[in-house]
Amino acid sequence: MKRILLLAVLIVSFKLTHGQNVNYNEHISCILYEHCTTCHHDGGIAPFSLMDYGTASAAAYGVMQAVNAGTMPPWPPNTEYNSLAHERLLTQNEIDAITNWVNNGVPEGPGVAPNPPVYNGTEEILNPDLTLTMPQYSINTNGNDVYRCFVIPTSIGQDVYITEIEVIPGNYEAVHHVLLFQDETNTPQQLDDADPGPGYTSFGGTGSNASKAIGGWVPGQGKKVYPSGMGVKIPDGASIVMQVHYPATANGQTDQTKVNIKYTTGFTREVFIDPPINHFDLNEGQLVIPANEVRTFTADYTIPNQYDIILLDVSPHMHLLGKSIKSYGVTPSNDTIPFIEIEDWDFHWQGFYDFRQPVVFPAGSTFHGEATYDNTSNNPNNPNSPPQTVTVGEATTEEMMLVFFSYTLYLPGDENIVIDTVTVHEDHTCQPLLVGIDERENESIDVYPNPTKGLVNINWNPTGNASIKVNDVYGRRVRSLIWNGNSAVDISDLPNGMYLFELWDDGVLTGSQRIVHQN
Repeated sequence: MKRILLLAVLIVSFKLTHGQNVNYNEHISCILYEHCTTCHHDGGIAPFSLMDYGTASAAAYGVMQAVNAGTMPPWPPNTEYNSLAHERLLTQNEIDAITNWVNNGVPEGPGVAPNPPVYNGTEEILNPDLTLTMPQYSINTNGNDVYRCFVIPTSIGQDVYITEIEVIPGNYEAVHHVLLFQDETNTPQQLDDADPGPGYTSFGGTGSNASKAIGGWVPGQGKKVYPSGMGVKIPDGASIVMQVHYPATANGQTDQTKVNIKYTTGFTREVFIDPPINHFDLNEGQLVIPANEVRTFTADYTIPNQYDIILLDVSPHMHLLGKSIKSYGVTPSNDTIPFIEIEDWDFHWQGFYDFRQPVVFPAGSTFHGEATYDNTSNNPNNPNSPPQTVTVGEATTEEMMLVFFSYTLYLPGDENIVIDTVTVHEDHTCQPLLVGIDERENESIDVYPNPTKGLVNINWNPTGNASIKVNDVYGRRVRSLIWNGNSAVDISDLPNGMYLFELWDDGVLTGSQRIVHQN
C-alpha cells in the first residue's frame, strides 16, 4: 500500500512539474500557429491576433476558456459520428497545455519562439486559366451581418470543367466566408441592377433558383483540387455569382475578392454539387415551424438503379432557427454509412466538409437527412421576438433544409483515392501537427538538410513509379513532382515554415519527413 501511495504521489508531482514547465516559446506558440492564427492574425477575420507572445498572453484567459468549452477552434461536425477530412481539432494534451500555461502565469519561457506562419494572401494557383474579380465594394453593415452577391460574367466560349479552384479574399479582416455559384439565367443580373451599388444583398442563397454551387472559401482553406479526371462544369455563357459574408464588424472597410480557376475542356467526369436531401420533398410535408415550437423534419433520396456514384464532400445548410442536422446513407445490403452530424447548428460556421476518401454508393442506396428547428424564445438566434411562424424561403426570417454533396459517377478504383488520412498526434511540444496527412517515418529514406534554406536533398531508391508531394502545415499541397532520379527539390520560393515531404512509390506512401524551411 505504501508503494502504491508513493507511486501516486510521484505521478501527481510529475504532472504538476510538467504543467509548471509549459511555456509559450517551447509549447504554446506552435499550438496557436497550427490551430488558431489562420483567423487570429493582423488583418484576419478574428477580432484579435495570437501571432506572438504579447498578443497571446493578453488573450490567454479567453483562449483557455474557449478551448476547454470546445468553441475554438470552430469545428461544428460531431467527430464521434464521423471523422471528416482536415478536422480543426485540439488534442486533449494541447488543451491541457494551454490550461497549464494560463494557470501558471503564462510564462514566455527560454529562447525564442519559432517563426510564425506568414499570412500575405499568397495565391496557390500561380497560372490560372481564369481569374474572376468582383468590383470593389465599400461595406455597409448597419450593425448586422451582410450577405452580398456579385455577378461576374464569363466569356470563355465553351463549356469547361473546374479542376482546381481557390478564392482569394480581398480583405481577410472583412470576409467571413464566400460561396460560389454558376447561373445561366439573367435573374442575378436583374437583382444586381435593382440594388444600388455593386452587387445585391441576398441572405441564404443568390435569389435565383437556377444557381448551382461550384465552390467556396472559409478561413484557413486553400485551393480545392478535384481528383484526376474529375471537374465541376461551368457552361458556356454562364455568370459566376460570388456571395460574400461580411460580419457586422466589417463596417466601413472595402473588399475586392477574386477567384482563380484551372480548368480543362477534355474528357472529364462531371462533379455535381446538389442537395438531394432538401425541403422540397420532406416526409412531414411542407417546412412550417409554428411559433413557440421545436420541430424535426426528415427527407430521403434513393439513387436511381442505373447509377453507382461516389461522394467527395458534404455540406448541410439551414438558417437561424436551425438547432441540429444529421445525414447518413444506407446501401442495398443494409450497411449504414454516416455522413455528418452537427449537434449545435451555427449559421455563421458552415462549409463543404471533405470525406477522407470518396464514399462509394451503389445504385439503389438511400440518403437520409434529419433536421431540428427551435422557434422558441430559448433560441438566442431567433430573428423574431416574439417568435412567429416560419416557412421555407431565402430571407433572414425564413428557413431551409438542404444537404449538399459533391458527387460523380463511380469508376473502379475510386475507393482507393486518398483525400485525407490524418494521424492524431498526442504531443503538445513545439512541433506543428500537420493537418491532412498520414505521417509515416521510414529509416531507408533520408531527406536533408533540416532546417533547409531552400534546397532539399533526398536519398531514396524507389522500385516503381515514384513521386514526391510536399504539404504545408495546413495539409495544402504545395508541390507535386514526378521522381526522375533527381535527388534535390527546391522550395526556396515557398514561405518560411514547416513542410512535410511525402514519398510515394507505385501509389503507396512509403515514408515522410518534416522539414523546416528557414531562409
